Formats: sequence, structure tokens, C-alpha cells
Amino acid sequence: MMTGLHTVADVFCVGCGSIVGWKYEMAHEKSQKYKEGKLVLERFKVSGPDGSNYWISHGRHVGGSDAD
Repeated sequence: MMTGLHTVADVFCVGCGSIVGWKYEMAHEKSQKYKEGKLVLERFKVSGPDGSNYWISHGRHVGGSDAD
């Protein structure tokens, strides 16, 4: 990764087995330790309970980011 060496684990859907993102297990650089234990989900790989894609309202805060 561009921000340094990380150890990650795949995150997968228990329904279909598809990999939908990853979890930061360990960051090897001190400045990146805040990522440990955090998940990254690829939005285009996640569907709602009815099979439709989730849409995020840009007017509401729905999760953390590096800027938080």
C-alpha cells in the first residue's frame, strides 16, 4: 500500500462467499496504527437485503474517514 506495510485479512459475505473488502490486522508503521482493527468494504460489492445496491446520502455522515 502507498501508506506503508500492512497485514490485512479478507472480509467475505457469509451468504455467497464473495470477498467484499479487507480488515487491517496490523500496521507496521507507527503513524498507521490507527487503522488496526478497521474494515474497508468495497461499496460496489455490497448489496442490500433486497438485492439492490446500497446508496449513501452525501448529506449524512455514515462512517469514519482519515479526516475524522
